[in-house]
Amino acid sequence: MPSTKLTLAFYNLENLFDTLKDPNILDADFTPHGGLKWNHERYTQKLNGLAKTIAQVGKAETGQAPALIGVAEVENKKVLNDLLQTEALHTMNYDFIHHNSPDERGIDTALLYDKNRFEVLESRSYSLHLQTAQGVRDFTRDILYVEGKLAGVPVFVLVNHWPSRGEGVAISEPKRIAAAERNREIIQDIQARDPEARILIMGDFNDDPQSIAVRDHLVSTDFYNPMVFLLTRYAGSLNHRGDWYLFDQIILSPNWMKAYDNPLEYEKSAIYNPEYLKEQEGKYRGNPLRTYAGDKYLGGLSDHFPVYTIFKLED
Repeated sequence: MPSTKLTLAFYNLENLFDTLKDPNILDADFTPHGGLKWNHERYTQKLNGLAKTIAQVGKAETGQAPALIGVAEVENKKVLNDLLQTEALHTMNYDFIHHNSPDERGIDTALLYDKNRFEVLESRSYSLHLQTAQGVRDFTRDILYVEGKLAGVPVFVLVNHWPSRGEGVAISEPKRIAAAERNREIIQDIQARDPEARILIMGDFNDDPQSIAVRDHLVSTDFYNPMVFLLTRYAGSLNHRGDWYLFDQIILSPNWMKAYDNPLEYEKSAIYNPEYLKEQEGKYRGNPLRTYAGDKYLGGLSDHFPVYTIFKLED
């Protein structure tokens, strides 16, 4: 039977803030007179670059832009609207789902979707209730839940951005384990309603595929993580102090893998890392070209490369 291919992607957009001060979040640096001198020109350049990249992810394999793109580190609906109004995306039939989260930095997750290929049925956000060592509520990003139909096939999508390693890997690991267990609670609820549910878990997990939180608490024995094979000494979705990591992943329930009677069959996963997204010289050559290094403006797009998964749609 003839088949059409679809791309599903995830991209951490690294501090996609507008240039306006929001009194409710810590965004003063991302204003024209703030520490980073974040102005309209820089904002527009970043939007256009991100849009160009999003439009190209998976296009070599499918001939079209992604059907779904989970994103992280977006400030609000305004930046998402501005992103979709760029030259590279404005003629496409994209919309987005976004819920404000209580994250102190004001960065959220969202899902971009092609309205021609994805129908939204329901969306909501799930909070993580974490505490500091002192027993104070530690506000972080919510988990975005979206239920819909992808090319007519019912699917459930969870978009994540787990707590960072900033305090140290071991100290912060319980927070990521808690995030994994919260995902499993959501999955259990989905499967109680639909045992054959097709589930996608995507995000910046701030952990690699073989980290305890991802491998043992999220993927466990019943889900499949195709990204586990993509991380090597020489490749990943981000680089920190000379080491590659693959924090950005798309994880699948097993029914995506069926080789027969499967309306949406998994084909491959990859990291999208063309040369224009990379540092071109010096000791960081080959790393993602980020927007800032400290307070020095570099003009790049993100400190992460996008990741994506290709599915075959049987007609």
